[in-house]
Amino acid sequence: MRVMVIIKSDENAEAGVLPGDEVVGSMIKYNEELIKAGVMLAGEGLHPSVKGARVTFKAGKATVVDGPFAEAKELIAGFWLWQVKSMDEAVEWVKRMPASQGTSDDQVAEIEIRQVFENEEFDGQISPELQEQDARQRSGLQ
Repeated sequence: MRVMVIIKSDENAEAGVLPGDEVVGSMIKYNEELIKAGVMLAGEGLHPSVKGARVTFKAGKATVVDGPFAEAKELIAGFWLWQVKSMDEAVEWVKRMPASQGTSDDQVAEIEIRQVFENEEFDGQISPELQEQDARQRSGLQ
């Protein structure tokens, strides 16, 4: 199964504070472990929301709001896409993440894990033609 591991933002990340060599070095080492285990498919860090935009739709009309956005703890600072055998395996990998570095007793680092839909879950929900079209598109991405 694939999961998206979502790294929640915080006030430092939203202020554009970059992690130091020690934290980056630990994360690079952690990513190497994920890659060697065949778990990591993708992963990236995101700029603060001040450099982003939100697009909302209502009655077929799009509205664009530029960042920054309130509630830093609800924002995403980065993500991984992992291939794991189970949610338990994903949780175990997250527990090994060097997230505790750079946090103090009054800071909380929050990680969210969400399962990614697979094509098989749409069997009987969408037509075989749309399933084939989706599969062709996905194979072109790899």
